[in-house]
Amino acid sequence: MDTTINTEATLDTVKRDTSGIAGHPKGLMVLFFTEFWERFSFYGMRALLVLYMTHAIADGGLAFNEKRATSIVGTYLMAVYLMALPGGWIADRFLGAKLAVLVGGMIIAAGHFSMAFPSLVNFYAGLVLISIGTGFLKPNISAMVGGLYGENDSRRDSGFSIFYMGINFGASVAPFACGFLAQSATFRNFLSSMGFDPLTSWHWGFAAAGVGMVFGLTSYLAFRQRLAHVGLRPQERRRAEGRSSPQALTSDDWKRIAAIFVFFIFSIIFWGVYEQAASSFSLFADLFTRNEIFGRGFPPSYFQAPQAIFVIVLSPVFAWLWLRLGRHEPSSPAKFAYGLFFVAISVLLMVPASLLAASGRVSPLWLLGVYFVSVLGELCLSPVGLSTVTKLAPVRFVGIMMGVWFVSIALGEKLAGFLAGFFSGTDTTILARLFGYTGLGVLAAAAILVALTPWVRRLMGKVH
Repeated sequence: MDTTINTEATLDTVKRDTSGIAGHPKGLMVLFFTEFWERFSFYGMRALLVLYMTHAIADGGLAFNEKRATSIVGTYLMAVYLMALPGGWIADRFLGAKLAVLVGGMIIAAGHFSMAFPSLVNFYAGLVLISIGTGFLKPNISAMVGGLYGENDSRRDSGFSIFYMGINFGASVAPFACGFLAQSATFRNFLSSMGFDPLTSWHWGFAAAGVGMVFGLTSYLAFRQRLAHVGLRPQERRRAEGRSSPQALTSDDWKRIAAIFVFFIFSIIFWGVYEQAASSFSLFADLFTRNEIFGRGFPPSYFQAPQAIFVIVLSPVFAWLWLRLGRHEPSSPAKFAYGLFFVAISVLLMVPASLLAASGRVSPLWLLGVYFVSVLGELCLSPVGLSTVTKLAPVRFVGIMMGVWFVSIALGEKLAGFLAGFFSGTDTTILARLFGYTGLGVLAAAAILVALTPWVRRLMGKVH
């Protein structure tokens, strides 16, 4: 049995903090708002990325072809999450999660502001900086959420659900704010009236994303005392625990790590489809969808918001459902299988939408339906994955194991970019085949995970 002590969990157990919202630790809201603004910056820029690259130079874009643009999106999003592995390792070994989040946020802001200045060099430099900064921030802020709770604290999953709401509040607002600045005729006319080049509107959208990250850093620093006992540097943690070096992993530790890697594989498949929203679905919105409601047009970048809005609406429903099921609540691997099933159905909905697009632009309800079903899958898999990794990972390796988890998303992002490379802006039959084969492949993956579920549950031990 592992005899090391998790200082963060121990402190939480000794003095159970119920002073925050709904009886949760008060530090949860600090991390909630930090993540809100970080996700505002991330999704605000992401909503513009493929559109900025594929729009004509006469419209202020870069005039890249679809294959090049989606490849860049896939590589960038892969790098964002791939950097979580060294980011988690550096935090575990040197910085501690608390300082790593601060450093990451500063680098992210610098990246967005780099993209605010029209230049291809600044554009690529911004992508690199955002990737590095997110690698520091993402795994470590999630590890800090887990550190707010004791090992057997029943509030942990609920706490992650609240934290996940912060992610999606930020993601739901950002496409509207940044998309309005980047693409709306209203803002371009305003720029002209003020003597600015209206074609630089894209870069005002990128700048707004940077301002969002600055807001996140401000709130994080202002309320940092609420996080005094989490995210400690390694030497501080070891000193508090009364030990000089970490102990070896036990056989139970290795079994739990093996379970994480099973989830890792199926996470790649899930995100490879879900993240079509940033590439092929975004192009479909731009080229084949009637971007109007009640006769009023809107920028295609606005389609990046519905997924997050649906998460906000449906998260309380899922939280109630899991509690209502009680001891009949599905296990983590079963929830993963449900997630794969729903995301497969969502991409299969794109098959009839693509065939109908051969006769003209289709209703925006098609994409809204796709996003609604995909979010059913997200809520079965994503917050469950975050919570499960913090429960399964050895306490002194939570940062790096969260990094490993985000690497699965990184590879999923690259898979999404690869699949989107088959997108055709001229032949909807090709699109129908692309989406059909993708959906059937994910259904097969869901069936495989169902078969593996009993074995995975044994690897997890007492973790449900």
